[in-house]
Amino acid sequence: MLGSALYKLHKFLGYTPVGINHLGDYGTQFGKLISAFKRWGSRAVVEQGGLRALNALYVRFHEEAEKDPSLNDEARAFFKKIEEKDPESVALFEWFKELTLKDVGKIYDMLDVHFDSWAGESFYNDKMAPVVAELKEKGLLVESEGAQIVDLSAYDMPPCIILRSDGASLYATRDIAAAIYRKNTYDFYKCLYVVAYQQNLHFRQFFKVLELMGKEWAKDLVHVAYGMVSLEDGSMSTRKGRVVYLEDVIHKCIEKAADVIAEKNPDLENRDEVARIVGVGAVIFGALYNNKIKDITFSYDKVLNFEGETSCYVQYTCARANSVLEKAGAYAAPDISAVCPQEFEVVKRLADFPATLHDALEKYEPCFIARYAVDLAQVFNKFYFDCSILNAEEEGVRNFRLALTEAVLITLKNALGLLGIGVPEKM
Repeated sequence: MLGSALYKLHKFLGYTPVGINHLGDYGTQFGKLISAFKRWGSRAVVEQGGLRALNALYVRFHEEAEKDPSLNDEARAFFKKIEEKDPESVALFEWFKELTLKDVGKIYDMLDVHFDSWAGESFYNDKMAPVVAELKEKGLLVESEGAQIVDLSAYDMPPCIILRSDGASLYATRDIAAAIYRKNTYDFYKCLYVVAYQQNLHFRQFFKVLELMGKEWAKDLVHVAYGMVSLEDGSMSTRKGRVVYLEDVIHKCIEKAADVIAEKNPDLENRDEVARIVGVGAVIFGALYNNKIKDITFSYDKVLNFEGETSCYVQYTCARANSVLEKAGAYAAPDISAVCPQEFEVVKRLADFPATLHDALEKYEPCFIARYAVDLAQVFNKFYFDCSILNAEEEGVRNFRLALTEAVLITLKNALGLLGIGVPEKM
């Protein structure tokens, strides 16, 4: 959601963004899955259960590996087989990937998240050897306990491991290859990595390695770090099976939105579609309203509060503005400016929109847009309640207030749209 909002924001402001889904489709976790599937899996069960069935196998592997650590060696051996193009291992790997993408693809569609490239880690399998060769040629690679590393002690960092003692690659190897490929392919102005803050050291390390390799564009690599999400009943862990699926969170939000709508406006047309727009918007806004680096606790009641600092509140304001304009019909271009403090506050807040977008872009903070939308909705609602729009005392005042209402509606739609949130016409 964060990456998608940054993509939309850059595009809106005239850049040509390229959205890359750098799939974690490589590494020892696939060796673990192969080991687990061969020991306890069934093709029929996994085919039917998809991502959740694979996750159950992954959890079982970690439970069993705690009792029998040799399973970890077996997993590493299976991953090595994937790298060596062993037909059976590669076939299983491709199947796991296909099942996973089928399930997550539904979530991306619901969240209005789209990618231009799905080149994950495995895409760089044949692009790592030149990286290793260049590191050797430039005298940056040294051996340590059988592994090949770049010593970063001079920069107060642990060594960046390029090849394990068994010759297998690691995240850093693939990320260095990926950065070089992206520069050669896209000649980027900036390359943003939207990844959780736990990986801060990893990014500092491989950015530094690229700099030491003489890649002057290494300065254009940016780690956009974000915090973690937990639910009110605690944090999550894939390995331990404490997982809450985003699909379930979205559906629960849609159901709760439908309940609120049924209570507040039971005769609303397209109730299910409105509930979908409101529920999905609540999930996105809940994730993007706070500064990205903060850990957040997701609360269903908070994100679906129609009176709070939520997307529901902003969407409801849009519906209110839309209703005013619908009742008014066509109106003449206004020939006067703001005449009361409430109008002036709305005009001032509208004028802040461009600067807000540039600030959000510069700091990679979509939360600025989310907060702006709430602020604009609040000043508009004060204006709506304090100033008569449709029954204004003069036609010129009425036209101005209608123009102001339309400007607010357009701006709020733009702001929510940049976050990936839709706006129903009625609520």
